[in-house]
Amino acid sequence: MSRRWLLVVVALAATALAAPPAQSASPRTYRVTITNLTSGQPLTPPVVAIHRRGFHVLEVGQPASFGVKEVAENGNNAPLLEALGQHPDVAVAVQAGDSPLVPDGTPGAAMFDDRVTFRISAPKAFRLLSFVSMLVCTNDGFTGADGLRLPRERGDRVVARTVAYDAGTEINTEDFADIVPPCQELIGVSSGEPGTGTSDPALAEGGVIRPHPGIRGIADLVPEVHGWSEPVARIRIVRVK
Repeated sequence: MSRRWLLVVVALAATALAAPPAQSASPRTYRVTITNLTSGQPLTPPVVAIHRRGFHVLEVGQPASFGVKEVAENGNNAPLLEALGQHPDVAVAVQAGDSPLVPDGTPGAAMFDDRVTFRISAPKAFRLLSFVSMLVCTNDGFTGADGLRLPRERGDRVVARTVAYDAGTEINTEDFADIVPPCQELIGVSSGEPGTGTSDPALAEGGVIRPHPGIRGIADLVPEVHGWSEPVARIRIVRVK
């Protein structure tokens, strides 16, 4: 693994933060698997939260929070983890793994898996799960789910498929100079530009979360390589304890 990639992994990884769980409720434990279903879009390590009703990590048609913006533009999970960890309606917020989820058949698949499986626990009163993960080869694309109902009984499971969203925070230039560096190495299409993990104010869009229009091929991204058909990810939740 190259030194440049090691530095990128460090930049993408974040420490999991959790709000104090309710004192009176015993926790329930769930086994969660998130799988990348695309052929040319790596996903960053997902940010996953268990929370109460009425709380939203993302809302289509509404502006993205700063935390969601940072995930969608820069693969930076830390601000969203911090915000979730401080919210009273969130029982736990974690980063699922520390490696990207890379599609089979791409150069990055030799080093990384296309899915992550983990366990997460929360008191009974917190019954919804949400997650967010960047589509790495986009300006501000991401996938996720807001408010999936957790399975009630041991052995019960919930399976959902998620689509691609545009955060509405950065213009879709499709230029590698404006996209996080791992894209080129993981997928194998490169212009030699270094890329960036920092937002450019000149590209700020000021829009709302909406379905992603897809890859148009107006610059470096190639629709036949980086494009996708919906759904882009699958999440499977099983109650195990």
